[in-house]
Amino acid sequence: MKKVLALVLTTVMLAGSMILAGGCSGTDTKATTEGTTTGGAETTAAGGAETTAASGDVLKVGILYISPKDDGGYSQAHAEGMAEAVAALGDKIQVFELENIDDTDAQATSAAIDNLVNEGCTLIFTTSYGYMEPTAAAAEKYPDVKFCHCSGYTRNDTNLDTYFGQIESARYLAGIVAGLTTKTNKLGYVAAFPIPECIRGINAYTLGAKSVNPDVTVSVVWTNTWFDMDAEKAAAESLLATGVDVMAQHQDSPAAITAAESAGAYAIGYDLTYAGAPKAYLTAPLWNWGTYYTYKIQQVLDGQWKVENYWGGMKEGVVKLDTLSSLVPDAAKTAVEAVQKDVTEQGNAYVFKGPIKDQTGAVKVKEGESLSYDDQMSMMWFVDGVIGEIPTT
Repeated sequence: MKKVLALVLTTVMLAGSMILAGGCSGTDTKATTEGTTTGGAETTAAGGAETTAASGDVLKVGILYISPKDDGGYSQAHAEGMAEAVAALGDKIQVFELENIDDTDAQATSAAIDNLVNEGCTLIFTTSYGYMEPTAAAAEKYPDVKFCHCSGYTRNDTNLDTYFGQIESARYLAGIVAGLTTKTNKLGYVAAFPIPECIRGINAYTLGAKSVNPDVTVSVVWTNTWFDMDAEKAAAESLLATGVDVMAQHQDSPAAITAAESAGAYAIGYDLTYAGAPKAYLTAPLWNWGTYYTYKIQQVLDGQWKVENYWGGMKEGVVKLDTLSSLVPDAAKTAVEAVQKDVTEQGNAYVFKGPIKDQTGAVKVKEGESLSYDDQMSMMWFVDGVIGEIPTT
């Protein structure tokens, strides 16, 4: 760790941009940050020299990514969202990005946050679920710094809040696409961890698929990692070998999509549009994090910061369904169009409205009711139609 911290505190100047190595990752890649200039504001490496106006005139914003910010998935979606905020807010802010910070390593996460604070960041976003406890500890340690944690539930009354979005609305629509594209009625789903966030997504996708094709099933394989292209590919291949002809995922890379194309199957992506598998890609639930980052940073600039639990959806523009590709059947396009307005307006209240049964046939949501926010956040059961188990340990 001493060697890692030494790297974190070392700055290399090269052609006007700064590159810093530090931290540790569950992959073989070192944690890195890279400086780029966007929208008039400088995005620099933590530990880097000043390259914008006097620091007293600029809000310094820090952000942690679990994987490379060009991973083709989750972290890239966050990075593009932050770049959008920079473009909107210009030289009012300076953004410090740290990549490849392993969210299973609390020490590495805490060290990364310390570096951002030492750099002068007074607003810090931590983008992965596993960052929750180190972020909460940092909020207590640094009461004058504002923290926003993505996808978690721990907040305090002063300087720590949470943010996420109703991505399940877009997953529901993607399920409709899959349900009317499959020929085998076997859908596959590569999922990271058996936590409510992933389980909600699987259930929403299944509910969408079964709303148009009652005979469809969704088989789930867990990888127990957010970002490991080899593990994601292997999981997808194991599902494809069983006759799955449409693949979906809750992972940070597009590995499952490319595996589907190689097998002659179709795929539903996640996080970003993916152009690397034109013979497989149908659509994807997408994040538009720029909407949130611009909103939250502007709060601080206006002196209107408040602790909140942000949970925007399609209506707010935080999530959406990607344009349907030419591979999508006309029947699926028509079915999506038929409900998209209501799903956009109602969000997850539409997705999880009853009647809904679990895998055992027990009624979990009665007709005329909709699953509450708290029940969604604690969801640890699969809907009817899902094939797979939720590990208890």
